Amino acid sequence: MKSLELLDPTHLYNMLQHATVFPCLSDPNFTLLLDAREKSDYNESHVITAKKAPVDSNKDFIIPYDAELECKQNVVIYDSNTTDLAEDSPAVRCGKAMWDMGSRNTVKILKGGYEQFSALYPFLRTQKILYMPREMDELETYPAEIIPGLLYLGNWRQANAPNVQKDLKIQAHINCCVETGSFFSESSDNLLHLPVPDENDSHLFTSFKKACTFIDKFKDEKKVVLVFSQLGISRSATVVMAYLMYHFKWSLKEAYEHALKCSPIVRPNRGFVVQLQQLEKQLHGRSSTDIRDPNF
Repeated sequence: MKSLELLDPTHLYNMLQHATVFPCLSDPNFTLLLDAREKSDYNESHVITAKKAPVDSNKDFIIPYDAELECKQNVVIYDSNTTDLAEDSPAVRCGKAMWDMGSRNTVKILKGGYEQFSALYPFLRTQKILYMPREMDELETYPAEIIPGLLYLGNWRQANAPNVQKDLKIQAHINCCVETGSFFSESSDNLLHLPVPDENDSHLFTSFKKACTFIDKFKDEKKVVLVFSQLGISRSATVVMAYLMYHFKWSLKEAYEHALKCSPIVRPNRGFVVQLQQLEKQLHGRSSTDIRDPNF
């Protein structure tokens, strides 16, 4: 296993949004996010939930107090603007120290550092240093970023939260819930409503082309689209995967793996998986994905 790898800002954004009943960040073993910049820079602002990477009297990085480094699923480190693991930068030095001191997983170095991440996601900057367990449980997550600058996948709450629309600059929605809700106008040209129950015998296949055309329209206008359903797990995930297959000419397996990487809770029901396989056959003339695989 390699000791360090670069992490794109989008991947850190999505990592911070992972959630089930509670945000994954509320699990103390999920992620250790360290800021390797100077203390004054950290105090001025840092990525939400990040801790200042401590140093000893020789300015060498050490493990934060009570970090339990060996238990962390993700160890992520950033400085101001590291873009290459060959750099002798604070983030790289800190990353090597965390690896040598016991990280069991590859240490991730944020590509572009705080400068790039905060420019892309300014709403995830904070001066808050200490979070109580209840505060971590109550962190409100944002939709998963599927295609940067174009496509997000979310749930009903996120789709109806004004701050989410503002922060992510969302200008169009695909509503995969049966309900219409009060946040949107049904007559809006920026809304596509696909009222499909989340059941195995529900039909989304006939709506794939409509959804892809809708997203493409806003892609050409350089506008952001949010696809959502009640939980952001099945119906909306199916539509997002259909667009990935259509847009990138990906197989069903490739689209599923990408969606799952962005949002680990993605789980289209069996009927929708079969319909996605139909789309794969339509796009490629055959299916290269074995949907009997237990991973589906």
